[in-house]
Amino acid sequence: MIRAGDINAAWPQVTILLSTYNGARFLAAQLNSLLAQTHENWVLYWRDDGSTDDSVRIMHDFALKAGAARCVESPSSGVHFGASPSFFLLLEESLGAEAVAFADQDDVWLPEKLSSALELLAGAGAAPALYCARQYRVDEALSDAALSATYRKVPDFPACLTQNIANGNTLVMNAAAAALVACTGLPEDAVHDWWSYIVVSACGGLVLFDERPQVLYRLHESNLIGKAHPLFHRALAALRRGPCVYMTMMQRHADALAAQASLLSPAARRDLRLVQAALQGGVLHRAAALCCPRFRRRTLLENLLFGYWFITNTRSEANVRPAWSAPKAPAKQTRIF
Repeated sequence: MIRAGDINAAWPQVTILLSTYNGARFLAAQLNSLLAQTHENWVLYWRDDGSTDDSVRIMHDFALKAGAARCVESPSSGVHFGASPSFFLLLEESLGAEAVAFADQDDVWLPEKLSSALELLAGAGAAPALYCARQYRVDEALSDAALSATYRKVPDFPACLTQNIANGNTLVMNAAAAALVACTGLPEDAVHDWWSYIVVSACGGLVLFDERPQVLYRLHESNLIGKAHPLFHRALAALRRGPCVYMTMMQRHADALAAQASLLSPAARRDLRLVQAALQGGVLHRAAALCCPRFRRRTLLENLLFGYWFITNTRSEANVRPAWSAPKAPAKQTRIF
């Protein structure tokens, strides 16, 4: 059994990446949960994305409490980029970090979050590895906890093109994975955590899913992803939006990967060609892609809808803006499907 003290002494320093935007209401609780981590070897690297509330003051007060060396503000702080670009900029500015973790401003980490991540990442050695975990979905008051979905068989490439399992508030990457993701750039309107999962999977890295919940994932009406609506309402909203946004994002992910083909594993290059042929071709090409047993979502109902959308979609990318491009906040973004 590895003790917390052993981890602090022998395992990497974790650079926690936090982008704030009008998050004063919940920010203190998240910051206090960082101080409560059993793995104490971390530094918080943050930028503000143009807040008009007390977020910056709260961060500066936290720096006085935690120590300036443990709470470092990005030189780009204050410029508004939007959610994922803000996080990705932090990632690019953190190249060379031993490990990186994304943190959302309105959640609360459980004390073993970092130590659990490092415990699993240690087994990857020098290979690129991405850790993610289950969460407790809670209300604004951190009550009514419900466990998020489980993935006992972690979907890799090209399943990662169909849905994201790497929730950003649980995501931790080792140095190799962080460097790999940072060098690929962020596709237009992409989400930083989903893109990280796609890149690591496509490049032959390890995706490690922890069945132990590690975060209190606060659901409230200001969330951009995972708003506190029942599953039925979220499903109905997805049906109303239709396939265009979803398929456009898949095309952009595929195109961005194709531009980095030399980094992909041989198997991923083959699967990517199959998916691209389907996205650019007709019904027969799409049917062929759906015959790939790795090109799947998690449940039967999800796959039925995905298959129908994939076969019937006639998207027009030039006229589509993903649903998350309108709101600009770096916490959580709109669920596509």
